[in-house]
Amino acid sequence: MVVVSVNLNAPVDEVWADVSDLASHVEWMADAESISFAGEQRTGVGTVMHVVTRVGPLKTTDVIEVTSWEPPHRIGVIHRGVVTGTGAFVLEPLGVDRTRFTWEEALDMPWYFGGDWAAPISNRVLGMIWKRNLKRLKARF
Repeated sequence: MVVVSVNLNAPVDEVWADVSDLASHVEWMADAESISFAGEQRTGVGTVMHVVTRVGPLKTTDVIEVTSWEPPHRIGVIHRGVVTGTGAFVLEPLGVDRTRFTWEEALDMPWYFGGDWAAPISNRVLGMIWKRNLKRLKARF
């Protein structure tokens, strides 16, 4: 499990308005090259996205389905591509004008990406990438 957080200088509703625009995630996630949607749905439970993801020389298309949508506090997902697992964005108000944004993921890598034996290394690398992504997110507020 990888968990990273950042405090943002914006109220929870403003942060929700930004991160609930799923297509915009490529603007602050350096590892997400592109996002396309399967069908017309763009928000809420049941939204399915195909996310082209690159980590170093490794590139894959991650199939992600939204499993929970709790405005303005939580977006939960399941990964159904080559990499499987679950994840969530959790937004917590810190007073009136600040929000704690937490990103948590429990991912299973396929054998050719190292599988379970590589989990400590992949979790450390993904944690570093996602911390950098949260710095990019923070710059939006």
